[in-house]
Formats: sequence, C-alpha cells, structure tokens
Amino acid sequence: MFLDSHAHLDGPQFASDREAMIQRAYDAGIRALLAIGNGDGPDDIACAIPFAEQYPWIYASIGVHPHEARLLTPAHLDNMRRLASHPRVIAIGEIGLDYWYDHSPRDIQQHAFRQQLQVAAAARLPILIHCRPSANSNDAWDDLLAILRHQWAATNLGGVMHCFTGTLDQAHASLDLGFILSFAGNISYPKAQNIRDAAAIVPLDRFFLETDCPYLAPVPHRGQRNEPAYVTETARHFAALRALTPEAAGALALENFHRFFHLPVSL
Repeated sequence: MFLDSHAHLDGPQFASDREAMIQRAYDAGIRALLAIGNGDGPDDIACAIPFAEQYPWIYASIGVHPHEARLLTPAHLDNMRRLASHPRVIAIGEIGLDYWYDHSPRDIQQHAFRQQLQVAAAARLPILIHCRPSANSNDAWDDLLAILRHQWAATNLGGVMHCFTGTLDQAHASLDLGFILSFAGNISYPKAQNIRDAAAIVPLDRFFLETDCPYLAPVPHRGQRNEPAYVTETARHFAALRALTPEAAGALALENFHRFFHLPVSL
C-alpha cells in the first residue's frame, strides 16, 4: 500500500482521463492521497474538495500558492476560514515562499503566508509548505524558517515540507520545527543528490512520499505527465537509500500520513 501526499488532481493535464487516472492510482495500491487546493488562484481553493467528497481515501487541502499571493484579499481569507471547517479538509496549503519565479513580490508573499498561518492556527490544521529560493541562495529558506519559528512553532501543529529540496541543515531545521519531509519524483534525478542526502537521514516515522503530479515525474517516466500511480517509483528510489523494499517504504509513508493527520485507515 502506498501514499501520495501531494497531487494536483484538478489540473487541465488530466481533463481527458481524470477518472481513469484516479482508478489507476487505486489499482497501483495507493490508499491515501492528499489533493491540493490551490487551483488557479484564490478564487479556486475549493477545487480539491469534490475529489475528497467522492473518494473516501482522498483528502483535500486549501490554500493560496505564493505565485498568486498578490491576488489574496480579505474576502478570500474569509472563504478559507469557512472551507477550513469542511470535514474532508485536513491541511492548509500549499503555501509558502517562492523567490525563484517571484510571480508575486516577496514582501507580499510573506504577508500572505503569515495571513494563512493565522487561518491555519485558528482552524487547528497543519500546513503544507512550498519553499523555493533564488538561484544559489538560501534566501527563501531563511525567511521561511524565521517566520515559522516566530509565528508557527508555538502552535505545535507542524506541517509538511512538500517536495523537499533543501540542504541537510534545512532538513534538520524543519524536523526540529515538527515538520514531515515529503519526497517527490525528483529524488530520482541525477543532479538531486541533496534530496537523496535528506532522504537518507530522515527518521522513518517523519517522511511522506508524493508525486506533485502532474509535475516532476520520477525516472523512468521523467519528461512525461506525472500521475499518482507513479508514486510507486518514488517509493522505489527512496527505499534504495534506506535498505527497504518499495512496498515497505510505501507502507511506512502511509502509516506516517494516517498518524500525522489523525486519520482512520482505509483499505
């Protein structure tokens, strides 16, 4: 049994075969999937909820991605507070900082991030973090960790470092803050030794596996549209670093997911 802790099921890339793609995920052994509620921006954060309402093994998040932070309004935050009480919503995210693309100004990204942390704290929901620094820099990580230490650590709610791509120091800092490290298909890419280094040291009760589909397809599917069923390949690459079978790695990730989010086990 496997886990996909981060999947964008609503994307147009799946328009032609969405139901078949979800069935392939279940047939591949996925027994928990977190559908991400970013959509096309702040007007669309409920996009993952219909999947969670239809499939008992799928859960939903809600959140405004840092790319769209400039669009966030008080009305959007009010809607987020309302949706946070939905029984199938288990996290706020993905939220965070992206200094690689800078689609929104950095100060606005930080403000939107802080506002969403307030929503998450009030709803008592963990958070899903997107963090991407500018080239050859730790800038986004430095700002992110500072905000989390100041505004989030005291909640004891923790969260998930989605698609972890940081350094060992950033991995340890994240773990110290109560976060899970989640590994995506880029763990298999030749130049991603830093990701493999983190996967090699993460406690086996503190990791998730994900696809981030439709992006970041793992080897041997790299360059193709990614989909949840391919998380089995991510499990294979993670397992090789930890002397596990792919099935054992998948089962551990699934167990970690159920425990972290206090969820019933569905088979």
